[in-house]
Amino acid sequence: MKNRWFQLGASLVAMIMIANLQYAWTLFVKPLQHNTGWSLSDIQWAFTLFILCQTWVQPLEGWLIDRMGQRIFISAAGVLCGAGWAGLGYAKTLPMLYGLYAAAGIGAALVYSASIGSALKWFSERRGLASGIMAAGFGGGTALFIPVISSTIQSHGYQTAFIRTGIFQGLVILGVAQFLRHPPVEASSAATARTSGRSIRVGAHQFTTGEMLTTPQFYVLYAMFVLMATGGLLVTAQTGPMAQSWGLTAAALTLAASLSPLANGASRILWGWASDRMGRETTMATAFLLQAGCLLLVIKLGRLSGTWFALTVVLTYLTWGEIYSLFPSTLGDYFGTRHATSNYSVLYTAKGVASIIGGGLAALLYERFGSWSSAFYGSAALAFVAAMMAFGLRAASAPVPAPVGALAPPE
Repeated sequence: MKNRWFQLGASLVAMIMIANLQYAWTLFVKPLQHNTGWSLSDIQWAFTLFILCQTWVQPLEGWLIDRMGQRIFISAAGVLCGAGWAGLGYAKTLPMLYGLYAAAGIGAALVYSASIGSALKWFSERRGLASGIMAAGFGGGTALFIPVISSTIQSHGYQTAFIRTGIFQGLVILGVAQFLRHPPVEASSAATARTSGRSIRVGAHQFTTGEMLTTPQFYVLYAMFVLMATGGLLVTAQTGPMAQSWGLTAAALTLAASLSPLANGASRILWGWASDRMGRETTMATAFLLQAGCLLLVIKLGRLSGTWFALTVVLTYLTWGEIYSLFPSTLGDYFGTRHATSNYSVLYTAKGVASIIGGGLAALLYERFGSWSSAFYGSAALAFVAAMMAFGLRAASAPVPAPVGALAPPE
């Protein structure tokens, strides 16, 4: 129980189990629309609601997990994720769809905040790699299920796919929860990291969430997170509808949906590892610029053929998934790891803001104009602005602690 690699592996399994809740959703959109007659935007507001619940309830959950441990909360998550996702197979009305998907979102929030916080606490000296591995479970885990889900939808219907995967995922999360623990306080409070080419003593001050909210660096990171999360969530929610609107085959969609999680997961590990060596902000600026270019490639080349569609979507994930390793590790660099779960939970609410744009609003824009161009050009512009902000953040000094709170013990 006290081995940090065991803890990382156990949390990784839990993260893999919640991956379908977000990244397999696009496979269900068209079957839902065909079976119920609901509009695309009505269905995609469910996706936005899921992301809002998966992000905006995390600050309270993170605060509680930091103080009470992970086991009880991830046990509850197993019930919420399993019942919520499986219940979608029985949804007959939009309120029922929204309520069940929201319940699954709350469960996913518990797993996500606890797992990322655990990685930052157990691996203070290699937080870029550790958070990258953890985030890869969420971003890439659905690759294990996409072929099965796609086949089940075609042979038995989307309802059966919801029910089977929901029950399985819920039971696995419930089992894993019984093994999770926090590290000793000293393991999570004293470490040295290198960022932006300068050495800083991480843990010289362990910022509480209240102290963190008094620093300008937090708000810059929050704005960057919103700007960068939008494009990837747009692709995550709308891949299926885009493929159909461009007249692409089901095989092209399945190929894109199968390869994308691998790219998404690899992105989190690759860029997280690179940031431990290049510096967080330099890595951010590089990846964010590439993301802007890849979003433009989707709208320019993705419609030409199934091969181009799959390739450009995969490249988009390869330059987007890193936000889920770079932002938590940067937050740990700046503000310490003792309150890592609650601190990152507050920053992670930025994803909820981005989901409003990439989910329901993007679907509304498509329904109004009959084209995905405005959503993709806008998202590329946001990614470019985020890259420029990363350059500015690189030149800024490390956060200064407020004159309250206790200093961490010396190394």
